[in-house]
Amino acid sequence: MKQEDTRQKILDKALELFAAKGYDSVSVGEIAQAVGIKAPSLYNHFPGKQAIFDAIVEATAAQYEADTDRIDIHVQDAGQDIPVFTEITEDALFEKVRQIFSYSLHNETISRFRRMMTIEQFRSPELAALYSRRYVGRVLDYHAGIFRALIAAGEICPEDPDTLAMLYVAPVVTLLGVCDRQPEREAECLERLRKHVGLFFRMVHGKTPESGGDDGTAR
Repeated sequence: MKQEDTRQKILDKALELFAAKGYDSVSVGEIAQAVGIKAPSLYNHFPGKQAIFDAIVEATAAQYEADTDRIDIHVQDAGQDIPVFTEITEDALFEKVRQIFSYSLHNETISRFRRMMTIEQFRSPELAALYSRRYVGRVLDYHAGIFRALIAAGEICPEDPDTLAMLYVAPVVTLLGVCDRQPEREAECLERLRKHVGLFFRMVHGKTPESGGDDGTAR
């Protein structure tokens, strides 16, 4: 096995074990066994378990950015995506949310990393801060930036963008958590997600069911 292949397999197997059992419950020997190498060989690639964890955090962030770039989601740079959300339709907005929701749920690496961090946020203040920054802070900041630009352009109601971000993001994160715990509820959660996005879209655009067509939906 090539050096780089072995390194990647160490990261993959470590993430799988950390997501299932938690960081403290997994030993270097257990990771090595899962990879199919002996513990001393693992140290040729990483100096210890913490280095493996740190490499997982870095690699997963890079993968997320590369993958979401394909659907015009750049959480680190809201300004890059403002043209995508300008004059977007309700259906197009839901499709974008559905794509990122499904990606977050079904990409094995991203899903395992989220489960790992859900456990590890209680292990140390540093990891709690990382969890808050990655899954709360940067997502809220990103959407607040989008809403701020749309408000300035007169596209949506002039409400506080940070509060709008909280209203928009919180149900999505809640539904993702439900699917993590109960995957059999995915279809139900996607329908709830569709209704949430539709309601939010109509709310920020100042539309009500009465302002829509004959079927009571906004156009």
